[in-house]
Amino acid sequence: MLKIASIDIGLKRVGCAICIDENIVFPKDAIIRKNRNQAAREVDNFLKDREIDTLIVGIPKGGQSSDEMQRRIEHFVSLLKYDKDIFFQDEYGSSQEAKEQMKGITKQKKDGKIDSMAAKIILERWLDSLR
Repeated sequence: MLKIASIDIGLKRVGCAICIDENIVFPKDAIIRKNRNQAAREVDNFLKDREIDTLIVGIPKGGQSSDEMQRRIEHFVSLLKYDKDIFFQDEYGSSQEAKEQMKGITKQKKDGKIDSMAAKIILERWLDSLR
């Protein structure tokens, strides 16, 4: 069975999620981003440690700054040493959806839980697109 992970790349944090079977997706601890190279190394370690076969990367489609964010995300992905399948999935609205789902559960905005919940939503959208 394929091991699939997703990341939601932000300027301060990288949300992470994994799929353990075809239907169950779990958010994992987010990576706090000090700089691009450090965050890319930590993403590589996350993917290697979990023996991930396929990586799904959230990318904005629509919105005012989507072109700039797409360029930054593609640059970040180019820093990864990961050499397996990478797919891009529209992440539009995933952070807002994650905030709604986390309402009342988390008070701390900077701990990355919302970012990883957004990565979970991105991965679920990608899996849904295959069905």
